[in-house]
Amino acid sequence: MTHFRRASAMVAFASSAALLLTACSSDEDPAATESPGATTSAQEGGSGEPVTLTWWHNGVAGDTGENSLGDYWDKVAADYTAEHPNVTIEIEQIQNEDLQRTRIPTALQSGDAPDIFQQWGGGELAAQAEAGYLMDLSEPLADDIERLGGAVAPWQADGVTYGVPFQFAVEGVWYRKSLFEQAGITAEPTTMDELGDAVQKLKDAGITPIAVGAADKWPAAHWWYNFALRSCSQDTMSNDTAALDFSNPCWLDAGTQLEDFLGTEPFQNQFMSTVAQTGATSSAGLVANGEAAMELMGQWNYFVYEGFTDGSDEALTALHDDLDWFPMPATASGEGDPTASMGGGDGFSCYKDAPAECADFLSYLVSDDVQRGYVEAVGGLPVAPAATDAITDPVLQEIAQTSSNAGYVQLWLDTLLGTNVGGALNDGIAAQFAGTGDAQNTVDLMTAAAATQ
Repeated sequence: MTHFRRASAMVAFASSAALLLTACSSDEDPAATESPGATTSAQEGGSGEPVTLTWWHNGVAGDTGENSLGDYWDKVAADYTAEHPNVTIEIEQIQNEDLQRTRIPTALQSGDAPDIFQQWGGGELAAQAEAGYLMDLSEPLADDIERLGGAVAPWQADGVTYGVPFQFAVEGVWYRKSLFEQAGITAEPTTMDELGDAVQKLKDAGITPIAVGAADKWPAAHWWYNFALRSCSQDTMSNDTAALDFSNPCWLDAGTQLEDFLGTEPFQNQFMSTVAQTGATSSAGLVANGEAAMELMGQWNYFVYEGFTDGSDEALTALHDDLDWFPMPATASGEGDPTASMGGGDGFSCYKDAPAECADFLSYLVSDDVQRGYVEAVGGLPVAPAATDAITDPVLQEIAQTSSNAGYVQLWLDTLLGTNVGGALNDGIAAQFAGTGDAQNTVDLMTAAAATQ
């Protein structure tokens, strides 16, 4: 992957984030609204001959309750094939870590990749595009790209679109209101000092303050990402990640702030062996079951938490009534925009040799009605501007509003930096969590990985 590709991807995302957020809060344009059955530019392609599409995604049915993302994708595929009887869709549901870190890279390198696969954008996408693994979707999805606006930017490299997102949002801290009340916390923390006070009150009340799935590395790494977002200015963040130059003191400061926070012992016992989403002892499970008060995570965790209930209306209502969310608290120092947020999304790409129907199916996935169904089925935040009218949950409305109010939205740093440098960053942060590394070691690992690019 060249520096040019990474730089252009970052510039595209930074310059278009405001467009995305504006689009998500704007009034619906009737001319832009399409039903799933409407003919789009993508639907003009395809041979009409029998076609089988293979689809890999991380919506694992059964792990996330009755209304899981996997269940919804099954419905979407069934609805699409009912309208396109020549198309058969074969779905494989794969746990997120296995999918992103093992299955997709191995399949792409072997030349035996699925037609449609989960795509997180950023440097990972740019590297796949440079290796020639991805279908150019710029022409077949031209209408959809224009309709979605800035939401597509992280799925582009050098001005070419190689994927489309189906959701995009900022992250923040989920919490259980009843546990806050039990600990005597009367207001959501807005600064790190206030978060530290809340952590101490929860500990004094015998409550685990914060759950983290450090065994998966990236959930722990997101704490460092947010400290970096506050320490580094937007220009530094943009320029340094593009040039892979981490000599600015703000990167070291991010790790130092993390060390200070770790010193307050805010996390559950054995957090280094805790995974993020699978099982009752996962970080999500601890929050969902009321065994921990908080978790830093994206909006997708809403339906993950739901999966730890029995799925009944009574259980879901009780969970929703007790769950709330607040933005990542501000730090006391640093050159970063205090209103900036860390964020990202999920999307899909087509393999280079996939049939034309692959692009057509992606167009269907981001159509207004399918996006509305996504909101209603799993509590997601859509990328289709006209589908935002389906957001009725007050917590999701708050997340959407925070996204709209953000000074800018910074793409997840491991996604932005790509597998090599992003992986080294996550390794360094995990070592800090484990007590085997420090702030300087994290910067050194990033710098060493960058030198091999």
